[in-house]
Amino acid sequence: MSTDQLAGIAARLYATAFDAFVPARAAAAKELLAASEPTPESLSLAAEVRTLPKPSVSAWAVNMLARRRPELLAGLAELGTAMRRAQDSLDAAALRSLGRERRTQLAAAVDAARDAAAQQGRAISGAIATEIEETLRAATADRGAADAACSGRLLRALSADGVDVVNLDGAVAVPGAPGPVTGVKAGPKGATGAPRPSGEKAAGAGAKATERSEPRLRAVGQRRPPGPSALERAQAALEEASEAALTSRGEEDRTAAALNEAAEQAEALSAEVARLAKELAAAEERLREARKQRESAVTAARQAGRAADRDRRREDLARERVLRLGDTPAG
Repeated sequence: MSTDQLAGIAARLYATAFDAFVPARAAAAKELLAASEPTPESLSLAAEVRTLPKPSVSAWAVNMLARRRPELLAGLAELGTAMRRAQDSLDAAALRSLGRERRTQLAAAVDAARDAAAQQGRAISGAIATEIEETLRAATADRGAADAACSGRLLRALSADGVDVVNLDGAVAVPGAPGPVTGVKAGPKGATGAPRPSGEKAAGAGAKATERSEPRLRAVGQRRPPGPSALERAQAALEEASEAALTSRGEEDRTAAALNEAAEQAEALSAEVARLAKELAAAEERLREARKQRESAVTAARQAGRAADRDRRREDLARERVLRLGDTPAG
């Protein structure tokens, strides 16, 4: 059975919409058997296709990102290479700069994954977005994890603690086959434009050549070349985490101040609403009283009009009588 043939079928399947994977997998296996007279090779390949695992939602979203925005994953992989160089040389300043750049790139990549998933008709929840970010963060911590994320055949979320290598067991379908991202190019300043740590220029070309010559998915069960001790990596990771924590505390203080200001404004507006409500109630009471007075005035005006009419008629009658009596001769 050809691994390349299986990888080609897997590439098409893992590029489909999330809910379409299972029927597409069944159709691909059926197509293999219907194309020609079944052979041991075609039967074996169809069986392998039927057992291709369905990815988790977060892994599927990363696969969509690998298909639609591969440059974002390539940038994170390059950034991870630069961060590992900085860790190896214990360059704290470079780690801080690269850490800030990683936060920016991770946010952009997660947003792009959301958009790619939305284009396939699936919304990404906050919990899934967190898994996507953890997977992409792992891709910057470990080259094998970067290759897995770039493969387009990721099966589950990845995680990294910044010290140990990322566990890739069962993380990729058809491991060892090439993915949609064809290569990671490292420029003279890495992915972020930040200067490389001192003392690494001579080693940079050799590291680049080594990374390009190695298989893209090298991590499953494979030994890493010797590197800094666990303590040194832990210390470098601690410095990076401390910088991130400092930034987070600053953001927390800013948001807390904004929250206090918003609470004060809400309290002031609530008091203003209560005052206006009282004024409205008083005005409505005055309006009701004015309406009563108007009705009373209308009634009094009507009564006064009727009385005036009666008095005018009496006056007219009295005048007529006076006139009659004046015209009558005395007897």
